[in-house]
Amino acid sequence: MTKEGSGAAQSPTPADSLDPVDWAPLRVMAHQMLDDMLDHLAQRADQPVWQPMPPRVREAFAGALPEEPTSLAEVYQDFKQSVLPYAVGNTHPGFMGWVHGGGTAVGMLAEMLAAGLNANCGGRDHAPIEVERQISRWLAGLYGFPEGASGLFVTGTSMANLIALLIARHHALGPEVRRCGLAAQLPRVAYTSSAAHACVARAMDYAGLGSDALRVIATDAGHRMDIDALRAALADDRAAGRTPFLIVGSAGTVGIGAFDDLAALADIAATHRAWFHVDGAFGALGILSARIAPRLAGIERADSIALDFHKWAQVPYDAGFVLVRDGQRHRDTFATTADYLGRAPRGLAAGDTWPNDLGPDLSRGFRALKTWFTLRTLGTRRLGEMMDRSCRLAEALAARIAREAKLELMAPVTLNIVCFRYLAPGRASDADEVHDHINAEIVMDLQEAGDVAPSTVRIDGRTAIRAALFNHRTQRQHIEQLVDAVLSAGQRRSQAVATA
Repeated sequence: MTKEGSGAAQSPTPADSLDPVDWAPLRVMAHQMLDDMLDHLAQRADQPVWQPMPPRVREAFAGALPEEPTSLAEVYQDFKQSVLPYAVGNTHPGFMGWVHGGGTAVGMLAEMLAAGLNANCGGRDHAPIEVERQISRWLAGLYGFPEGASGLFVTGTSMANLIALLIARHHALGPEVRRCGLAAQLPRVAYTSSAAHACVARAMDYAGLGSDALRVIATDAGHRMDIDALRAALADDRAAGRTPFLIVGSAGTVGIGAFDDLAALADIAATHRAWFHVDGAFGALGILSARIAPRLAGIERADSIALDFHKWAQVPYDAGFVLVRDGQRHRDTFATTADYLGRAPRGLAAGDTWPNDLGPDLSRGFRALKTWFTLRTLGTRRLGEMMDRSCRLAEALAARIAREAKLELMAPVTLNIVCFRYLAPGRASDADEVHDHINAEIVMDLQEAGDVAPSTVRIDGRTAIRAALFNHRTQRQHIEQLVDAVLSAGQRRSQAVATA
């Protein structure tokens, strides 16, 4: 007897839904994927840090858009063969090239849970947004911000810096800037150091202010913004009829990890009634460390702070954050009205400030969950201790470099970034094209060998090898391995140059 029309529930067919008719095979494959990725992380040190993608693998990505379905097993096999072996490598203990965190298994699991919820965290009244609000309150307390401060998860500090700059622009120019733009405004200028991240200049461009309106202030011997030079630039701009509106300090520069004098910058910003923003992409979270926190003195006076949980806090990518002292100014900069954003006294549309009132995105993933899991399962004390350990590793690396006649330290080791270079035998230690060439080749050699992966950085016009020790998996043997590999590769490259 047919049940059609009887009101009884019908089993779905493949045409009715994108879910499987039979969940059992998917469950088996899902468990296999999870086990494989846990094995991958557990055994990561036994694999290459990075390896170049063979042409045949790269060419496979030129395939046509599929019209017909492919089995999950086949697609997963392609992932294992063509994607997994050729990732950037920041989960490996030998990855030291850029300021990338190593991620954790807990964060990976949280990302899976967030994907299962598939929550749009742009607005509405639901628990994922409360998780984000809780982290905002945690950070406000951590940095001494008042009640009413606001925060927002973003892709990374580049976006966080842009949001902060837009709030500073709105604060300086008033609400009419959102309607009339910048055409009728007096010249406004911002200030940051020559060691600041390039995203600060890009934010000036994106905000319509132009990168020429950013004063790039020289640094002192410690690679911090020169306070006297800043005061002189401010005086010059005032005399020329230009109005300072923003000062951007760095808490952990991308090159060597230097900290600007944030307290002095806060004083100057207050004197000029300028917005004080701190780019703390990785260094701001050093507040969790007893040895690093004193360098952040003055950050509690910032109007806004940008930081990345996916760097030193080891949350999987991406998990940037912007924290704003005055939540109302934050909302005034971005909030808009539309029927589909209307609020209700109850139901799914309840609530006052939604995340889309605090930034440009309406569609937003649940970035907060992996951060929430990381902070709760590890705790801030353990994260702070891990940061301390990475700084001690940097000191040990600097000490080893000092013992090697063929190596030269290129910048003070203020945190967990070490910049040095190989000195070609028979040549002066002064920078020249040969030294730059040899050190650049050394880094590429090491990356391709797959045991350790530093990067290069330009310091005072010279090419240096940079070891950024952010991966919690990196141990003493890995920094020893780095030095040994640099010496070996340097000798080979020097011989090649000598016989060329």
